[in-house]
Amino acid sequence: MLGFRSFDSAASALAGIELVNMIRKGQFTPELSPFQQFVQLVG
Repeated sequence: MLGFRSFDSAASALAGIELVNMIRKGQFTPELSPFQQFVQLVG
């Protein structure tokens, strides 16, 4: 595996993985769409 070329790419991928886990556990904020929550996590 080649890995990530930039820190921003790695941060976005990890935030997406965390968001999927949060959605699966029912921990995301209901008034925000999953994409909006992803944007908040990435910053």
